Amino acid sequence: MNCADEFERRFASKPDGVVFCPYRICPLGAHTDHNKGLVTGFALDRGISVAYSVCGGSEIKVGSAQFVGVKRWDINSVPETKCGDWADYLRGVTLELKKEHTPLCGITAFIDGDFSPGGLSSSAAVTLAFLNALCRANGITPGAGEYISMAQTAEREYVGVRCGVLDQSCEVLCRKDRLLFLDTLDGSHSLIQAGHGMKPFEIGIFSSGLGHKLAGSKYNMRADELKSAAYTVKAFAGIEYGRFDETFMRDVDRDVFERYKDRLPDSFRKRAEHWYNECDRVKLGVRAWENGDIESFGGLMNQSGLSSIGLWETGSAELTALTKILQNTDGVYGARFSGAGFGGCCAALTDPGKREEIAYKVKSEYSRLFPKLEFSAEFCESGDGMTI
Repeated sequence: MNCADEFERRFASKPDGVVFCPYRICPLGAHTDHNKGLVTGFALDRGISVAYSVCGGSEIKVGSAQFVGVKRWDINSVPETKCGDWADYLRGVTLELKKEHTPLCGITAFIDGDFSPGGLSSSAAVTLAFLNALCRANGITPGAGEYISMAQTAEREYVGVRCGVLDQSCEVLCRKDRLLFLDTLDGSHSLIQAGHGMKPFEIGIFSSGLGHKLAGSKYNMRADELKSAAYTVKAFAGIEYGRFDETFMRDVDRDVFERYKDRLPDSFRKRAEHWYNECDRVKLGVRAWENGDIESFGGLMNQSGLSSIGLWETGSAELTALTKILQNTDGVYGARFSGAGFGGCCAALTDPGKREEIAYKVKSEYSRLFPKLEFSAEFCESGDGMTI
């Protein structure tokens, strides 16, 4: 479906413009960003498109290829609390933009996405693309950091998912054929070129057939368990700990944690061990990427996936099985589930020359285990972040 053509069909006029925001994967650095950790990421060459036109008044009117009906709200009277539907991300980011820029004119918009089995941060992509359209319609030119901050705040404070900045950062900062390395403590980042001799790769996206939703899942609980580990270790060690929401695992040195970890509840200890090990894997992964060693990088991805299952304790039976099938498939350098493990998909770095064999083997083994679920496999390239 062409987004501009569908806009014209639905609203009987041509759009003023179309913006695009990519999906993302996080090969290393899972579950670290909400506690100021280290992450890596790729943007994909697939994502969300928003066709839009400027309205004369202050009404926002949005349709979607994925949902029935049109959502409407007035910029001057956006509901202060979420309504419980797919447009909450858009209402939330409207409020964020309105804090710094008023008055705002409304827009008519139509949203369409490439495939999205869940777990590729389509929610952040929708939020950013809509925000970009609203900014363009109003002649507002935020910087990359402002886009990331507004989209993250909308998701955290309006929708209620206590995410870090991984998703939004990948979808804005990434560049094709570069590995994003981001320190979420201070927002510093670099784009790492693959070392000489790196074997060719694709990004495989393998859908489990399970729906994906973070709001209402145990995503927030896991983040709180990690914060609780940091808060408790600080108390044991006599470190000033302040408010709970201002405490992060990054505040606690590894040797301090090791000293007190046996006094923690199992769940707190496991979350912290995953966090420290994952940050270490990011450092090793960046070095492997710089050296052109995709096998070592993929091996770290496999470790990350198993740690998310064993220590972070996410991943349904279906996603766990899919992860292990992929990790034991010839031509897959490394694999892990994507999007926190609450439904959705697995992401893998794969050998393009073995695409058909990979798809056939993984589908056969997964469908034998879960015949009622609709499995799919897509192979993508890395892509650029959103144009702002």
